[in-house]
Amino acid sequence: QVQLVESGGELVQTGGSLRLSCVASGRFLSTYIMGWFRQAPGKEREFVAAIRWSSGTTNYGDSVKGRFTISRDNSKSTVFLQMNSLKPEDTAVYFCAAAVFGFPSRSSPSDYHYWGQGTQVTVSS
Repeated sequence: QVQLVESGGELVQTGGSLRLSCVASGRFLSTYIMGWFRQAPGKEREFVAAIRWSSGTTNYGDSVKGRFTISRDNSKSTVFLQMNSLKPEDTAVYFCAAAVFGFPSRSSPSDYHYWGQGTQVTVSS
């Protein structure tokens, strides 16, 4: 079993930055794929970014490319999502997720096996 706990969401103005964190614990392996998804009210859960824990290989959703960066700190079992140039349309609950196999190119929520509880990001216009 893997536990994921997100933090860092808050209210920020358009153009601002935030860094989300996701701490992983439990039976966690370096081969896992770590992903960030987001879900706005009334919308489907959307892929944001993913990283392979062992190699650091990354993948991004089209709507965040060039603005968001996913990274990890192996020593702290933590995955980060640095979000810059935030827009009101980035407002959503952001979820951390883990896939026990696959590739960072996997962008469907059904590819991921473990989920955190989510953290709210609100970007004011």
